[in-house]
Amino acid sequence: MSLRTRQRQHEWMDAADADPAQLDKSLAFLRRINAFLGYTRATLRHLERFSRGWRPGERIDIIDLGTGSADVPRAILRWATRRGSAVRVVGVDRHPATARAAAAGALPPGLNVVRADALNLPFDNLSFDYAITSLFLHHLNDEEAIAVLAAMGRVARRGIVAADLLRHRRAYAWITLLTFFANPMVRHDARASVAQAFTKPEVLRMRERAGVGFARYYRHFGHRFVLAGERDGQARFVVRESGSEARVGRRASSWGRGTTDNVSGV
Repeated sequence: MSLRTRQRQHEWMDAADADPAQLDKSLAFLRRINAFLGYTRATLRHLERFSRGWRPGERIDIIDLGTGSADVPRAILRWATRRGSAVRVVGVDRHPATARAAAAGALPPGLNVVRADALNLPFDNLSFDYAITSLFLHHLNDEEAIAVLAAMGRVARRGIVAADLLRHRRAYAWITLLTFFANPMVRHDARASVAQAFTKPEVLRMRERAGVGFARYYRHFGHRFVLAGERDGQARFVVRESGSEARVGRRASSWGRGTTDNVSGV
């Protein structure tokens, strides 16, 4: 297979009628990969860097797009508890079975799971301090990925952390070996994920088109990139939408756009 360009293909776990048993196994595999290859730790390292500017006792609101089984939000809340930070996370996923899986079991304090479309977020401008996403962008075509990055910039007052895969033959070979004994959904989707992942030039072009140039490009272990950064002067961020311009210097209302199913409460 040529990996010179993105090889767009459907991932089985994205199907509305995905087999529940195989979907659960796929989500469990992603949790193990995130932990084994340090993918979750990469996101935490950037939040740790950002946290140097947080005021004592300040509440930090984070939204996680394409949350999957919400393993990254749970890791963030464990980290926040250890450091004594008041953090709340909203995990968003469009897939009904995935959103239910994310909300299953005892949710930690501060976690809310919402079923909603990342391309039509039901949140107002600057509703959160940070917007994050992990291993979600490669599921989208180029225009959709750009739209999600732009939406992250829209809802985040301070900054974003967007992490995903880099497209490389070595990554394709490794993921084929790592999933050799996995179930068919994992085997198929793992290879499809790498084939439709990104190169650095593609990521940088998406960043500029999405208007989130304040996010720096970082390369991480395991053929993974992260776009992470905080905007300067976030209290005076200018929101431009539909030809209008408004300066926002306060916490915005959380709701007011799109449609949502509140799968779990805090």
